[in-house]
Amino acid sequence: MKHNIPRFLIFLIFFSLWGCATQPKNNPIQEEWIQLFNQKDLTGWDIKIRGHELNDNFAHTFQVRDGLLTANYDEYEAFNETFGHIFYNQPYSYYLLRTEYRFIGDQVKGGPGWAFRNNGLMLHSQSAKSMGLNQDFPISIEVQLLGGSGEGERSTLNLCTPGTNVFMDGELFTPHCVNSTSKTYHGDQWVTAEVLVLGDKAMKHIIEGDTVLSYTHPQIGGGAVSGFDKSIKKDGTLLSSGYIALQGESHPTQFRKIELLNLEGCMDKKAKNYKEYFVKNNQASCIF
Repeated sequence: MKHNIPRFLIFLIFFSLWGCATQPKNNPIQEEWIQLFNQKDLTGWDIKIRGHELNDNFAHTFQVRDGLLTANYDEYEAFNETFGHIFYNQPYSYYLLRTEYRFIGDQVKGGPGWAFRNNGLMLHSQSAKSMGLNQDFPISIEVQLLGGSGEGERSTLNLCTPGTNVFMDGELFTPHCVNSTSKTYHGDQWVTAEVLVLGDKAMKHIIEGDTVLSYTHPQIGGGAVSGFDKSIKKDGTLLSSGYIALQGESHPTQFRKIELLNLEGCMDKKAKNYKEYFVKNNQASCIF
């Protein structure tokens, strides 16, 4: 008995099998880095500048020039404590952050002396929209980026704590800033910085493959921040996740890469999206 299979069914079966065959197979050890900065524009980022409403990019403080995200002060007459921050619009908890940065040019007139060649990575931060109109810094853990003056020593990847505290050597650490053990980077050279963030457990500052500072249990507390909504500053609350922000503190700074390796995901080896490098399980994200 002869069976005639409709031609459209043959094509349907063929393309279904072809689609299955061409789907990329998961490689558990292949790292999947997320590019937070697309090197084209500020898509995915929110801006909050002191004294200005959310996403009012006063004087084009933050802009993309020649594929570089730049904190820029060409249109400023004077700084006037107009501290600014640009926030990636998605929070993270467990991750490895990598950025390449450099300081350029001269500090804007009126910038504080301590802000010379000074910027920062604000981690586990409150959101941009939760900041007060005149708030100076977000409540966050700051990985301080510093450049040398051409002489003397000045470490980078230090720790500062606007509205936060951490634990060091098993004890609550309350001073606002502490230096890392990094070397000094003078001039306009590019520096590659990494930060390992493990929720509310631990954080490590890494440069050139070496850990130059580490601490545990990041939490809300302390001072060194003003203009915030008091209802969100609940001292002693552990910071297990938050936003990532870059600063504008009066010295022009450029970033040519900002990328993140998410360490939270599906840890079920039977799942299609299992990765060996995950350290925090998110069962809801598993795909079978």
